[in-house]
Amino acid sequence: MAVVSNKVGEKNWVRRLWVAFFLGPHLIGMLAFLVIPILASLVLSFAEWDLLTPARWLGLDNYTALLSDPNFWDALKHTFYFIAGYLPLVLVLGLGLALLMNQKLRGRLIFRVAFFLPVVSAWVAVALLWKWLLNPRYGLVNWLLSLVGIEGPGWIFDPNWAMPSIILASVWKDLGFVMMILLAGLQAISPEYYEAASLDGAAGWRMLRNITIPLLSPTIFFVVVISLVNSFQVFDQVYVMTAGGPAGSSQVLVGEIVNNAFRYSRFGYASAMSWVLFALIFIVTLVQLWLQRRTVHYQ
Repeated sequence: MAVVSNKVGEKNWVRRLWVAFFLGPHLIGMLAFLVIPILASLVLSFAEWDLLTPARWLGLDNYTALLSDPNFWDALKHTFYFIAGYLPLVLVLGLGLALLMNQKLRGRLIFRVAFFLPVVSAWVAVALLWKWLLNPRYGLVNWLLSLVGIEGPGWIFDPNWAMPSIILASVWKDLGFVMMILLAGLQAISPEYYEAASLDGAAGWRMLRNITIPLLSPTIFFVVVISLVNSFQVFDQVYVMTAGGPAGSSQVLVGEIVNNAFRYSRFGYASAMSWVLFALIFIVTLVQLWLQRRTVHYQ
């Protein structure tokens, strides 16, 4: 019995060594490039550091300075402005497209691919495209508006239209992703529900409200969570299209973090701002998980 137990023990050790061998590189990389930098940024948020001189401990000074920083509050306001415009628009349009693409239409595969192409395109390329389209003098959008007698706005060069321009470009790029996720959810709904409802005389809007939306609620919840988290971290399109302008009218929270870190060399202050952003996303996610119990219905 002792010999058998020793052999079993040796096999277990060999198995553990092989597991460590294959997982080791990944775990080392995650530790070196993810865990340690995150912990370092947390420590750095309580200090002052400009890369040239040793870090100086400040305690909570960086966090208290945020409370009186108008640039931080403006960036936070613009971030919420983006979320308020982007999230309902991409969700409603994505659901409409998913319902349309779920019908038996000729060439629907071509349309699905066409709507999904912007999703796999690089944000820099998409932002440059929309920067040209929305040029007030030479852009295609204002030219098309002029054909029907409408004088187009200044778009990205107008403080009142810069953020709507970014929202428009973001919705266009992400619409295909939302459509595909919701389409997968629609196709997972059993046709038996619709057959039973049609026997009771339900059709159109009543089916959508009483069958489709409730049974699609887990998928809608997933889309809302993913879109909301990504919206808090909006940066690429803002940086390429407006660089936060004009006059800071489209500067968002991540853009303010990047400016403080790499333009002003205030790495401690930027780290504090990053952890405030993390706290916001964490709180919003907790609220969403709480709302899930009330609004999400599973089959």
